[in-house]
Formats: sequence, structure tokens, C-alpha cells
Amino acid sequence: MPREHSYPFIPYRPTRYLEDEMVARGREFYEHMDRRRSVRFFSDEPVPRECVELAIRAANTAPSGAHQQPWKFILIGDAETRRRIREAAEVEERKNYEEGRLTPEWRAALAPLETGPEKDYLETVPWLVVCFAEKYGVRPDGTRVKHYYVNESVGIACGFFIAALHAMGLSTLTHTPNPMAFLSDICGRPANERPYILFPVGYAAHDAEVPDLARKPLPEVMA
Repeated sequence: MPREHSYPFIPYRPTRYLEDEMVARGREFYEHMDRRRSVRFFSDEPVPRECVELAIRAANTAPSGAHQQPWKFILIGDAETRRRIREAAEVEERKNYEEGRLTPEWRAALAPLETGPEKDYLETVPWLVVCFAEKYGVRPDGTRVKHYYVNESVGIACGFFIAALHAMGLSTLTHTPNPMAFLSDICGRPANERPYILFPVGYAAHDAEVPDLARKPLPEVMA
């Protein structure tokens, strides 16, 4: 819910490190994140619910426009709902891949990743997490409250969520079937929320493979 009161201000004294330790910590984090990959081959091994909840807690620490935290993370573990989501996602994906909804340029960009309409991992994983973006807030009396920088805020929170999962040795994929209205229906979400990203969450399969991608070097992403 939106906050409509003044905040007390409290001292903030983040830890400061010596220069060598700063660099070492920064390098360690970079190397840790550089090992992260999006996964499409998952194990069905159970994952403690607390681990996923901790990742959502981490996501909830993200900065947001006017501190309105315009996100909802829906945690889904039951097999029937995961099956329904897989079936609905595959309907939309078949329209993309088989009925020409993807442009030729888009299909060419996806081709090296060897993706397709089959999304069996949505049932294989023990957990699905659907992040919804709140387009606006709703007061108890039903009136609306404008939210600011919704896409930016929710995107940052999702990045924190992915990083937290990776820190625990878990894998995920940013799945965005288009359109995603079926997620609102299946999850029973209100009209002020729209689906943002669907995350399968679990352990990578023992025989999982990922494309041997090269990320852009620093001179190409920093000016």
C-alpha cells in the first residue's frame, strides 16, 4: 500500500572498506554474477520454501519510485496451478513460433538460443514465481493512488530477486510469454496489477546445458 505520511530520518552509516578490500569484494561479486546463466533444464528436486521467500525479501529491498514498492511476487508450488500455467503459456508461445506472431528479425535473434514453444520446465520446477507490477495503488476506500517509475522499480526488484537466487545456488529464467494476461486470470490478481515476469525456480538439472555465450566487454558497455 502507498505510504502517505512523513518518514522519520535516521542515521545511515554503511560499512566502508579499505581500497584493496573494496576492489576484492567488487571483483568477487562480479565473478560470482558472471557465472550466472538463464536455465531451461531444471531438476524436480524440492527447494525449501524459505529460500524462495528470502529471494523475495531481497527483491523487496530494491529502490522504487517514491518508495511505493509497486510489485507483488506470487509464489506457486502446487502442481495443478503449474500445469495450468504451462498449458496457457504454450498456447501463446505456439502462436509466436508457429503462427507467425514473431517478426522475422525476432525469430533470427532467438535462433542461436534454440528456444521453442515447449515450456515443460514450468511443471518440472518445484516453484513458479510470478512478479506483477502495480500500475497504481488502491486505498482501502477504493480510490486510486498514482505510482511512479513502475517499470524501472519492478525491473530493479526482479534483478535483486535473480541475484539472490543465484547466491543460494538456485537457477531461474526470465520468461515473458506475450501476451501474459492468462497469468492474471490463473493467479486471481486484481485489475491494478499486470504480469511482468514469470520465474521458474529450482536447481539446474544435473545434465543441464546452456549456450556458451560471451558477454560484451567493458569498453562496449561503458563510455
